[in-house]
Amino acid sequence: MIRNILITFFFFISAISLLAQRTNSSPYSYFGIGEEFKATTVEQSAMGGIGVAFSNYKFLNFTNPAAYADLRYTTYSVGMLNNDLTIKSATTKQSSISTSLSYIALAFPIGSKAGFSFGMQPISSIGYSLTTSVLDVNGDLTQITLFEGNGGVNRIYSSLGMKITKNFSLGAEGDFNFGNIENSISVLRSNVALSTKYNEVSTVRGKSIKVGAQYQKELKNKLIISTGATVKLSNKMNVEGNDYLYSLTFSATGSEFPRDTISSTIVSGSFNMPLTTNFGVGVGKFDNWYAGIEYESQDALSTTGLLSGGVDSAYKYRKSSRLSFGGFYLPKVNSISSYWERVTYRAGIRFENTGLLVDGSGSNTSFSQIDDFGISFGLGLPLQRLSTINMGFEFGKRGTLQNNLIQENYFNLRVSLSLTDVNWFVQRKID
Repeated sequence: MIRNILITFFFFISAISLLAQRTNSSPYSYFGIGEEFKATTVEQSAMGGIGVAFSNYKFLNFTNPAAYADLRYTTYSVGMLNNDLTIKSATTKQSSISTSLSYIALAFPIGSKAGFSFGMQPISSIGYSLTTSVLDVNGDLTQITLFEGNGGVNRIYSSLGMKITKNFSLGAEGDFNFGNIENSISVLRSNVALSTKYNEVSTVRGKSIKVGAQYQKELKNKLIISTGATVKLSNKMNVEGNDYLYSLTFSATGSEFPRDTISSTIVSGSFNMPLTTNFGVGVGKFDNWYAGIEYESQDALSTTGLLSGGVDSAYKYRKSSRLSFGGFYLPKVNSISSYWERVTYRAGIRFENTGLLVDGSGSNTSFSQIDDFGISFGLGLPLQRLSTINMGFEFGKRGTLQNNLIQENYFNLRVSLSLTDVNWFVQRKID
């Protein structure tokens, strides 16, 4: 027992270090709290992100806390993400690669009718560097504006699921959100000795609650029909910090040398995270196959006391939604003759309206909706006992080239290690 607790402690110490090193390179991370990550495991991501109606006796489920009612083994899990991103505009193209921690979590059953999980994972990331240039009538460069940002928001969560009846489970999840965000705008003008820079540094703190339910029914032919739903209540992420406007010079290598502070003010406000609902249905056979569909809807993000997508803004928020299809196939879970018959094969597809509308024309009157589309597949490679290495591959596209905007093509490689042990709270018996 003490050994298990020590392992968990060192897992979380490592997670804090890895979260601090998280990177991102998407221009769309400029908006709101950054590029948001859906709370899904590698297994769920490989199935198009489904999970609200799905439960398993040994795997985590970040979508619906009610799923932990079916957990039968203690499971540690660590997930990593490698993102290969290609950004295209009408005239340019560039690529980048970033690697980050997806999550670290622990789950264990409590008796035969309940399960508990806690862990840590990023929920958003900011990491962009954009440059715009102004030319005079002769085509000579007169001004360069540099937009930069980094940081993000993480969460520490705890989930509890419990069986109310044989077929019906309820669950609840609470999390604490925290992070740091830094955004800056630097302006360099020709024939002007000093440049100017606006820099905003802030901390983000908040809490949220999610409730979920699942219902499963086994038919005579051993088919299992499942349904699930979750509601994440609206919450606030409070933002506090400072912004600075100052003059500076740049060296030939790009190093900054601040000069005089022009102004300094306190930043105080909040991101108002909207109500989110999720509903799904699925059908399958135990430890053999599963197929499901899931629909998620979220109200529009808004802010209080911060710059937001208003009347005179180049961006704004509307209601967002996601539709996912996916499933898995496990040929023969206890096969002795073939290892590949014990491998789990997963696949899925995802259509998402992010709720973000951006005007790339500069008039603040012509807005384009930013959509996200992904196709995924994956493998669950069994190890000794019930432990598994899970791999997920996703090809996707976000954004558009219309209206002078940016399109992103990405390839995500996700890997997780799920270490499964006996229940900590069951005393081993010696015959």
